[in-house]
Amino acid sequence: MNHDAMIVPVPLLRGARRCVLPLALAMLVAGCGQRQQQQAAAPPPPAVTVAKPVQKTVTDYDEYVGRFTAVNSVQVRARVSGYLDGVHFRDGQLVKQGDLLFTIDKRPFQNTLDQARANLAQAKSNLVYAKADLNRAEQLVRDKTVTEQVFQQRAQAYRNAEAAVSAMEAAVRQAELDVEFTELRAPIDGRIGDRKVSPGNLVTGGTSGNTTLLATIVSTDPIFFEFTFDEASLLRYQRMAKQGHDVASRTNGVPVTLKLIDEKNFDHHGRMDFIDNVISTSTGTIRARALFGNADGLFTPGMFGRVRVPASAPYLAQVVPDAAIGSEQVRKYVLAVDAKGIARQKYVTLGQLVGNLRVIKSGLAPGDEVIVNGIARVRPGQKVKAQAPPAPGKPTAEATPPSRAKAD
Repeated sequence: MNHDAMIVPVPLLRGARRCVLPLALAMLVAGCGQRQQQQAAAPPPPAVTVAKPVQKTVTDYDEYVGRFTAVNSVQVRARVSGYLDGVHFRDGQLVKQGDLLFTIDKRPFQNTLDQARANLAQAKSNLVYAKADLNRAEQLVRDKTVTEQVFQQRAQAYRNAEAAVSAMEAAVRQAELDVEFTELRAPIDGRIGDRKVSPGNLVTGGTSGNTTLLATIVSTDPIFFEFTFDEASLLRYQRMAKQGHDVASRTNGVPVTLKLIDEKNFDHHGRMDFIDNVISTSTGTIRARALFGNADGLFTPGMFGRVRVPASAPYLAQVVPDAAIGSEQVRKYVLAVDAKGIARQKYVTLGQLVGNLRVIKSGLAPGDEVIVNGIARVRPGQKVKAQAPPAPGKPTAEATPPSRAKAD
């Protein structure tokens, strides 16, 4: 027996029990009241807008990056050598076919032309004399006054005079060309670059490889857009063409659209113009080309752009607003509201964007009610208050503007 143990009288224990019991009851009542307050303060289910997928006829597209190139590009070079006499354009201006661009000092060539014309006149005079001499010889040979040899000599002199006239006429024509070549005119419509040579400099002309480059002209309207696509895409296009769906043809001018690097939409329309006949062995790609109008001069050769080429025949697909698409790492999903009003997560495979609608390839049933407005306020498995979207032209106070809906 431990004599140090404390002995508590029984009346004291009974008093302690009487104090603890009311305290416990008070705490229990306080806890129930707190839970009731929490239940009373619970927020209502978030209100969201739901809609069913819409059936829409769409076409798949492939996008490629490329550059603009001029339909025609001409290097202006002199055909005759001489001193540059004048420049008749402003650097970078638009020129028309036939506009005067450069002039070369024509005086030496004019002198050559005058000399050639004088030689021609002399040759024609000799021809007239040779013709008359031959006519006299014809009569004399019939009268046996001259020998047959003399007659043949005079006939030969006449033929030589004829040949001399032909040679002088050719010399005159060449001299006239040289004088004409002293004026360099625009061979095409387009935009000319800057002049490479200033007046007073000697320019080298002719057909050799060391002729002087004076300027370059590129056509602007229409304009080519060149791009490349891979071998697999080419095979897909060819097989579709055999099935009657010619989406990227060499000859049929399939419509394509284009956007520039600072544009959001494919607003420029053109047509396929050319597909190369070989695949590059170094890159495994093939070169293609589309033709676009450029009346306003917006496109410039060398400019980047992105072209969109049809990749399928038109087909019926399900589409939902792009704002209804959520992301979970690399996977995409939508929130569909079931019969109990619970938001359920459905993973989907996305197609292209058609305006503000996104094509759903798989993962969504036609009857699913998808949250299209308010997705940021909802968690999967949460109960929501679903409501139909407002009628077109009748916005409601609860509707979220399109820009905000996409942000959700």
